[in-house]
Amino acid sequence: MNDEIQALKSSVEFALNGDWHRAHQIAQDASHPLAHWIHAVLHKIEGDEWNSRYWYRRTDKHYEDYADSTAELQAILQALLDA
Repeated sequence: MNDEIQALKSSVEFALNGDWHRAHQIAQDASHPLAHWIHAVLHKIEGDEWNSRYWYRRTDKHYEDYADSTAELQAILQALLDA
C-alpha cells in the first residue's frame, strides 16, 4: 500500500473515531480521488452541505448515496483497501 493510500486510511480511521480535524487535515492535503470522497463526507458530517456537495462533484459519488456517514466511511475504507 503506498503512502498516500495509507494516509487516507488513517484519515478515515480518525473520522470513524470522531477526530474530524485530523481526518480533514489529511484529506485536504491529498490529491488521490478517494481523498475527495473523504473530504465530501467530512463536510457532510460537519453539516456544511454546500462544501460537501462541491467535493462530491469531484468524485463519482453523490451526496444522497449514503444516509449514514459511518457506513459511507466504511465503504471508503474498503475502497482504500482494494486500491
